[in-house]
Amino acid sequence: MKLLERVAVEDASALRTLYDLTSSKLFGLALRILIRREWAEEVLQDAFVNIWRYAGDYRAGLSAPMTWMTAIVRNRALDYLRRQKAGGAGAQTEWSEALDDILPANEADPSEQTLMSEEARQLRTCIGRLEPNQRQAVALAYLRDQSHYEVAEVMKVPLGTVKSWIRRGLEKLRACLGGAR
Repeated sequence: MKLLERVAVEDASALRTLYDLTSSKLFGLALRILIRREWAEEVLQDAFVNIWRYAGDYRAGLSAPMTWMTAIVRNRALDYLRRQKAGGAGAQTEWSEALDDILPANEADPSEQTLMSEEARQLRTCIGRLEPNQRQAVALAYLRDQSHYEVAEVMKVPLGTVKSWIRRGLEKLRACLGGAR
């Protein structure tokens, strides 16, 4: 939080330190959403420009600093995806059957584990328990912000099948996360 306060008063060394401490995690988030490394790099740069510009707007009582910065990266990444999709580039993204490119592997490095909240760890565990098709459909719909129709096109299955996979996947997630509380 102290770093963000220093960034808010345009302390460039504080921004550099903040970047060094958080960029790998934020880049990982952008990469999971966007898949393409060059897109993720562009979004990360744009996000840090926004962090620099709007650090004075950060309110500690509303969220943790990392949560605030993660929201900026996520929003920038989703905006970027929408722009790419409008330009026709979104259709070129290839999807693997497993979601290794989108969802983090089960083994996170220690620094990532300490930053990740208990709820996020539980969500990752619960997502890992979904069937592969459910996991991919839910990820496309919620991480890539695609409609059910778009998910059906990407997965090359009927719309009703996608709706069932997403509904059942969300029910399993709700049950899994509800049981953790």
